[in-house]
Amino acid sequence: MNGSDLNEASLVHQAAFPRQSFSYEWLECNLKAYPRFLSFVAEINNQIVGYIVWAQKSGFRAEAILELEQLAVSPQFQGQGIGRNLIEKSLPLVKEELAKKSSTLKHIMVTTRADNHAQELYKSTLGAEVEATISNLYSADEVLMIARNV
Repeated sequence: MNGSDLNEASLVHQAAFPRQSFSYEWLECNLKAYPRFLSFVAEINNQIVGYIVWAQKSGFRAEAILELEQLAVSPQFQGQGIGRNLIEKSLPLVKEELAKKSSTLKHIMVTTRADNHAQELYKSTLGAEVEATISNLYSADEVLMIARNV
C-alpha cells in the first residue's frame, strides 16, 4: 500500500468495519509507521478490493513477533479467496523485509471477534490457534490467536 491507495483502501475499511470511524486517518497513520507496519492491497481490475496490515510487536528483534493487525475485504468480494490470497502473498514479502534487518519471524498474533468465521482462515493459512478469549473487548468477545514458530 502507498499513499495513492489510501482513498480506495479507506472505502474498503468503511465497508468492512462499519463500527469504526476515520478510515482514511486510520490507514494513513499505519502507512506512515513503516517499517513497523507493513501494508499491502489486493486489486481486481485496478480497483482496491482488500488490504492487509502487519505490525511488528515489542520492538525490532532478531526473532520478530508479528500481529496481523487488520485484514479487510470489500463485502461484495468476500468469499472469493481474497483474504487468503492477501495473507499468502504478503507474508513472504514481510519476511523479506524482516531479513533486511537480520530478523526472522517467530510468531504471529491475530485478534478477532469470537464469532468471526475468519478464525478458520487464520487456522488454515497460518496455523493459528485460539489462546485466550477476552470478554466484551470491543463490540463483542474477542479471541487472541497465535501461530507459533512460523
